[in-house]
Amino acid sequence: MKRFITILVLLVSTCAIPFQGLAQVEPQPFKRTAAQKGVKTSTDVIALALPASALVGTLVMKDWKGLLQGVETAAATAAATYILKYTVKERRPDGSDLHSFPSGHTAVTFATAAYLQRRYGWAYGGPAYALACYVGWGRCFSKKHYWYDVLAGAAIGAGSAYIFTRPFAKKHNLQISPVSDGTNIGVYASFEF
Repeated sequence: MKRFITILVLLVSTCAIPFQGLAQVEPQPFKRTAAQKGVKTSTDVIALALPASALVGTLVMKDWKGLLQGVETAAATAAATYILKYTVKERRPDGSDLHSFPSGHTAVTFATAAYLQRRYGWAYGGPAYALACYVGWGRCFSKKHYWYDVLAGAAIGAGSAYIFTRPFAKKHNLQISPVSDGTNIGVYASFEF
C-alpha cells in the first residue's frame, strides 16, 4: 500500500506541472537532418537494448528478487508515462503527434539505469546513466521532445526504480575487477555469499 501511495504522489505531482497547452500550436512541416535521424535511431535502439541487457544480466545472475523488482519498476514507469501521455496531450516539437509529455524513451532508460545502480552498484549503473543521459539529449536534439518532457521522464523512471529496487550488491559483496589475459582486458564479477 505504501508503494501505491508513493507512486500516486509521484504521478499527481508530475501532473501538476502546468505544461499542457504550452506547445499546442499548429504543426509546422518538419524535416529532420541526417544527424537528427541518426540520433533518433540510436535513441530508439538504446531504449530497447538497455532494459533488455539488464533483464539478461539479472537472469544470468539468477537474481529472482531483482527480477521482480525490475518488473515492478518497469510497470510503474510504463503506467505513469502512458497515463500522462494520454492525459496531457502535448504536441511534439516535430508536430508528429500529441504524445510528447513525458518522454517514454527517457523514462525507460532512466528506470533501467537507476535499477542497475540501486541493485548492483555504480559499476553497472554509471554506464547506464551515461546512456540514459544521451537518450534524453538525443530526444531533444531529434525534435521528438522538449527539455521538460525529458526531465519528467527521467524523474518518473528513476523515481520508480528508487521506490521498488533494493540493493543486491552490498548484501552479496558484488565487485567489478579488471582482468587481463595478455591479449585483451575484460571485466568479471566476484560474488561472496
